[in-house]
Amino acid sequence: MTWIMKTFRLEEATALLGTLRPLVCEIVRLRRDLAIGLLEVDAAARMQPDAGMSGRAATLANQARVLQARIARLAEDIQSYGCTLKDIDLGLLDFPAIRSGQLINLCWKLDEPTIAFWHGMDEGFAARKSLSRRRNQ
Repeated sequence: MTWIMKTFRLEEATALLGTLRPLVCEIVRLRRDLAIGLLEVDAAARMQPDAGMSGRAATLANQARVLQARIARLAEDIQSYGCTLKDIDLGLLDFPAIRSGQLINLCWKLDEPTIAFWHGMDEGFAARKSLSRRRNQ
C-alpha cells in the first residue's frame, strides 16, 4: 500500500483557513465544555459515592461521551482537508509543505490571523520560525 501525503503551498493552506477556522473554533469550544463536564461528572460521583454512576453523575457522563464523539468527528473533518490537528486546546494546525526542497509544516494557531510560521517535520510548536525570514537564514 502506498501512502501519499498531501503538501500545501502557502496560498493553498491560507485559502483553507476560512473553512477551517470555524471548525477549529468549534472543536476548541467543545474541548473546553468537555473538560468542564468531566469535572462535573467527578464532582457528582463524589457526592453520591454509594450510588455509583446513577442519577446526575450518569447523565453528565453520558453528555461527556456525546461531546467526545462530536470532538472526534470534528477532528476527522478537519484532518480530511490534509492538515494535522496538533493541539485541540490551542487550536493548532500543521500543513505539510515543501520549503527549500525540504518537507516542513506550515504552522497556524487559532488566534493568529494567517499562517506566518513553519517548523521542521521533526520539530514542534516551540521551534516555529517566521515565514517572513529570508529562506537562507
